[in-house]
Amino acid sequence: MKDNYKAGFAGIIGRPNVGKSTLMNRMIGQKIAITSSKPQTTRNRIQTVYTSDEGQIVFVDTPGIHKAKNKLGDYMVGTAYGSMNGVDVILWLVEPTTYVGAGEKSIIEKLKKADVPVILVINKTDTVKKAEILPVIDTYRQEYDFEQIIPVSAKKGEGVDELISTIMKYLPYGEPFYDEDTITDQPERQIVAELIREKVLRCMGEEIPHGVAVAIDSMKYEGNLCNVDATIICERDSHKGMIIGKKGSKLKEIGSLARVDIEDLLQCKVFLQLWVKVKKDWRDSDFMLKNFGYHDDSSSEG
Repeated sequence: MKDNYKAGFAGIIGRPNVGKSTLMNRMIGQKIAITSSKPQTTRNRIQTVYTSDEGQIVFVDTPGIHKAKNKLGDYMVGTAYGSMNGVDVILWLVEPTTYVGAGEKSIIEKLKKADVPVILVINKTDTVKKAEILPVIDTYRQEYDFEQIIPVSAKKGEGVDELISTIMKYLPYGEPFYDEDTITDQPERQIVAELIREKVLRCMGEEIPHGVAVAIDSMKYEGNLCNVDATIICERDSHKGMIIGKKGSKLKEIGSLARVDIEDLLQCKVFLQLWVKVKKDWRDSDFMLKNFGYHDDSSSEG
């Protein structure tokens, strides 16, 4: 290991739907966090790893910071704010607009209490003209003393290399935390469940709200084949019918799309079987939240 090798943690925070997961996937070069046009897609704190000759960045992606409406919401917001602890640098993602609302003001107050460097990342620059970005930079400069402000397009990859180089500047020197071929500390089952949930969100459009979870019932390898049995959990009987679709057409579509991503992740053939069950008000049940993997470990180091 080189004497000038760097290794540390970078927390990614922001309001829902600003592109946190898309940016993280872009930086590590592989899809780990699910993405959706719907807000509050990411529910757990997801650690992914970027390794190069210069150093290793452990990214901590978090749920979008929003006004909680149930216990799941409380968990998500607590996880997001908890991820500000134990990191070496914070990336705050915002959209390219000069409007700084109550949600952004709340995040700023939290950042003032965080004793680590903060990099403002203005995402989605591909959606505005270049001349429109300078006023955004000026607006946020007046709100907080950022170490750096970097415009990027996570979708197109623009500015991402500069962002990675900038993050490295603020990391301490030291040994890597993970082997160079590690890209995430997420259990394989959890990633598979999230990939299926993403396809539910995408296929259902606005029909199904975020009251959907996915439980992996079994994952068994047989040579170059992985048999995956999973259950999609929803909150109402009417939702179950919509997810299944006419003669099972919607569930088949969800399964086909999910299988492609799962095969890409596992690097083998996948036989995926999906079921749908109704568990009313699971988002307000402590037992069910823990059962679906939403453990409150946000106070842990890193």
